[in-house]
Amino acid sequence: MGGLSKYGKIGSLAVFAAAAGVALFRHLTTGKKDALPRRKVIIDTDTGADDASALILAAKSRELSILGVTVLAGNVDLEQATQNALAALETAGSSAPVYRGSAQTYGGEKIDAFSVFGEDGMGDMELVHPIGSAQEKDAIDFIIDTVKANPGEVEIISLGPATNIAFALDRDPEAMKKVKMIWSMGTAGLGPGNASPVAEFNVYSDPKAYKRMLDSGIPVTVIGLDVCGGDAMWTDRQFAKLLISGEIGEFVTDSFSKLRAFYASNGSEGSVMNCDSMAMMCAIDSGFVRSTVKCHGSCITSPGETFGQVIFYREGFTYDAVSNDQEHNVTLVTEVDASGYFDRYLKRITG
Repeated sequence: MGGLSKYGKIGSLAVFAAAAGVALFRHLTTGKKDALPRRKVIIDTDTGADDASALILAAKSRELSILGVTVLAGNVDLEQATQNALAALETAGSSAPVYRGSAQTYGGEKIDAFSVFGEDGMGDMELVHPIGSAQEKDAIDFIIDTVKANPGEVEIISLGPATNIAFALDRDPEAMKKVKMIWSMGTAGLGPGNASPVAEFNVYSDPKAYKRMLDSGIPVTVIGLDVCGGDAMWTDRQFAKLLISGEIGEFVTDSFSKLRAFYASNGSEGSVMNCDSMAMMCAIDSGFVRSTVKCHGSCITSPGETFGQVIFYREGFTYDAVSNDQEHNVTLVTEVDASGYFDRYLKRITG
């Protein structure tokens, strides 16, 4: 894409320089590394504005070492999602490598991208002019090779459909058994959906992939729509605070402009959900999650009104008419520090 926006080359280089300066200062004044080793993560994304805000949160959080960002089509097409990921990382001062993944569903159909964030997925605000480019290596191979090189250590944070994960499971199921944890922003949780009355967008976009992931036996922590509403929604007043917090806050605020207009058209003027950053906060900050429940997750892939719904069977619960002897490899987040969500986010991206 041609041209440079206010978040382009100069801003990105300044952020990189600032990050290097902070690192040097810490080294000279303490002579120590962070007290705890950084957790090794791969972030899988169909990068729209909410994914971009989550990538920035991850890049600015000391708990994580981003080994790579793998991209797929979803909110926008594959190439646009890749450019958006690069732009978000550069805005945050991160040099994490980006890998292109799937442009089609696990079943082989082309993904018809749909975005409430504008045509470019980032508010159509001319924010996307990255300096860098994606790696040549395929995202599926990157996931497998990285897990092989770090057995039992890699966590995958999935912010979009589970397509790349499902293909990796098929390509090398033995290697994928060594994934430590998958964090998934997906499903409606225990509440209503947004793609349909019962299904959430990421799952609805590729339910066969989501089923493949849930059925793999890998531990999966699910953050659903039901914990993203209410007090966790970002308000106009909070966006005003974000806007004046600096270049990163301005980037995030601008990227949400189309979503805020979409919410207003649906009668929710003044507040919006940011579920991807919610999922990232759950993965990063153990104190943010207030309660969870162990479950078996069953994803409906048959056509009909329940297409894309995920049904949760609670561990240890006896149902009247349904057996509950399945594998309970899902941890469903049921409560978070909703009222503190925005302040935690702002503190991390500006700290």
